[in-house]
Amino acid sequence: MQRAGSPGREVATHHRKEPTGRSAPLWCAGTRRGARFAARVAVVAWIWLVAACANIGSPEGGPRDYNPPRVVRTSPEAGALNFQGKKVEITFDEIVNIKDQQKKVVVSPTPKEQPLIRALGKKVTVEFRDTLEPATTYVIDFSNAIEDNNEGNPLDGYAFSFSTGSELDSLRVSGMVLRASDLEPMQHVLVGLHSNLADSAFSRLPLERVARTNDRGQFTIMGLKPGRYRVFALNDVDGDQRMARTEDMAFFDHVVEPGAVAFASQDTVFTFDHRVDTIVAATHTRFTPDDVLLTMFNEGYRQLYLKKASRPSEGKLLLQFGARADTLPELRVLSPTPAAGQWHVLERTERSDSLVYWLTDSTLIKADTLAVEMRYQRVDSTERIVWATDTLQLGYRKPRYLVKQEEDDRKEREKVQQQLQQLLDRQAAGKEVDEAEIRDLRKELEVPVPKLKVEPVKKGTLEVTDTLKLKVDAPLAAIDPGGIHLELKRDTLWEPVDGVPELRRASDYDLFTYCLPAALTPDSTYRLTVDSLAFTSVYGLTNDPLTVEVKIRALEEYANLTLHVDSGDSAFVELLDGQGRVLRAVAVVGGKAVLPNVLPGTYYARLTLDANGNGRWDTGNYALHLQPEQVLYYPKALKLRRNWDVEQQWNIYETALDLQKPEAIRKNKPEQRKNALEPDKKKKKNAGDIDDEEEDEFNSKGFGRGAYSGDKYRDYQNNR
Repeated sequence: MQRAGSPGREVATHHRKEPTGRSAPLWCAGTRRGARFAARVAVVAWIWLVAACANIGSPEGGPRDYNPPRVVRTSPEAGALNFQGKKVEITFDEIVNIKDQQKKVVVSPTPKEQPLIRALGKKVTVEFRDTLEPATTYVIDFSNAIEDNNEGNPLDGYAFSFSTGSELDSLRVSGMVLRASDLEPMQHVLVGLHSNLADSAFSRLPLERVARTNDRGQFTIMGLKPGRYRVFALNDVDGDQRMARTEDMAFFDHVVEPGAVAFASQDTVFTFDHRVDTIVAATHTRFTPDDVLLTMFNEGYRQLYLKKASRPSEGKLLLQFGARADTLPELRVLSPTPAAGQWHVLERTERSDSLVYWLTDSTLIKADTLAVEMRYQRVDSTERIVWATDTLQLGYRKPRYLVKQEEDDRKEREKVQQQLQQLLDRQAAGKEVDEAEIRDLRKELEVPVPKLKVEPVKKGTLEVTDTLKLKVDAPLAAIDPGGIHLELKRDTLWEPVDGVPELRRASDYDLFTYCLPAALTPDSTYRLTVDSLAFTSVYGLTNDPLTVEVKIRALEEYANLTLHVDSGDSAFVELLDGQGRVLRAVAVVGGKAVLPNVLPGTYYARLTLDANGNGRWDTGNYALHLQPEQVLYYPKALKLRRNWDVEQQWNIYETALDLQKPEAIRKNKPEQRKNALEPDKKKKKNAGDIDDEEEDEFNSKGFGRGAYSGDKYRDYQNNR
């Protein structure tokens, strides 16, 4: 049987016998059941028809947009002259947003009142709130703050310029700002120029023309007139565009003279997916200088003043100063009168800017408030160091949780005392009691004898470069050398180690850590035993006995690293882990930095040209025209294996400074582009492929050969 409208297609139907003997389809009209079924079919068909009309097809959406917004119109025109208006309007080919306006967008020269910058639909507007300077070129540098609304594609390096006079200044100065101590790119810091070449201009006058570094630390200051300028960078915390000694800063040693040179080139035009489109001949203008390197530092200047005076606990006084103090303050307790002449033990930091006075006089410890006269150094309004005398009232009040805890303990002891007394009364009355319960209650009422806590700083396995160290929880008054024992395990027996030196403080500034400077044999096991009463604190507390077993690694478990460095011997090398933390530092001697007994793993190396030979990195000083000590990185990972000796040549000027720090330990990385097309990292490498970080020629990724190198780098590259 065929259904109408479906020629040649067989459709199976169900039939039922009618009284007439004819066979009729179930869905035929004429029966109540058939009518209900037909109604349901009609409803389903109507729903299906409506759905089909509403969903004609699923739109594909087209290919993803990888293109940044494009400027289609501006008012005034780019490069306009004699501009007298108050508003700049830039129209794009799609809806745009402004991201991170405060740290990315900069107007140069900076108006007295910040202009109002907004994005609305396809337009970005800049409304000036004060009168623009006459005969001046203005540059609105958006960096990469403008991005499209849908995909977030940024418009990199967009700047709009105009002039309020009859000439448009178009010269530029470009470069990079790195942090001097670790070569991190300084992102979104202020860079500016002064045509006033006096040293004091940087601190007295706001920067004349400014720009901000991008997420790679690069900057371009535009709209310059021909002339001579000094270049500065500033982390402008207070927003006045002047140097403050507490702010991060950088200065270029040389006066720069902007210029422009035209040159021809063949440029390659790529498609959005990085394929070559066309090659065209073009004429470009190179603005110089374009490789200014600024190394940013902080002088570490702090005003010397009493920052805080407190009594954090019953037995401690704390004094904190705003800066390093060359002379310790003089303290005299006025009330209550100390029972002894020496009433404290002093703990201080290396800079002496934080001092802790551990009270040793019980009269002072029990007093609620101490009246202390202090004579100390501070800086006056003329920044001269003068002596001052203050009387301090230093009180201590127990925290609420301690008061509550003591109250709870008191109530618990009273409860236990009552239970014990009841049992004793029953026992006195001749009644049977549980003797074990009486013993337990008496034990609960025993007051524990306070002890000096002593524990090992490190236990288990020690490195061959380690020493045995112990830590105490209070300043010590005495150590009994006879109570310290060191034994070496031979087979299954312990033998005493002869000639063990006495325990001594691990540092002049650490009251609590003591080391046993004994030479430990590799691949050996030692046992350190501390007898009870070996240590006595300034409060008269003694220690419980302590036994610690440690194993020293075998030399075969280490690697040895030697770096041949062409830096001269006034330098030191630091070995860094995968997070850039310093693990060890050694001096360069005879052109070599020798790092023995390093655990297998991946490491990095940093070199400091130690100009003053004090063994540490020193910052700069603008007033003295002193740049910070130069830091350089070995530009590859150092992969050390067990029981290997590795020797590596290190030409410190071969790789440009901005390319030296390995990507793996760089912290200030460029912003991630949402839709950047990257090679498929999941594809397997061909046989013989080597890790890029391990074998890459580093100059290949830089901004030109020897980018932001400085004179020494440029000399090396030119003489190759």
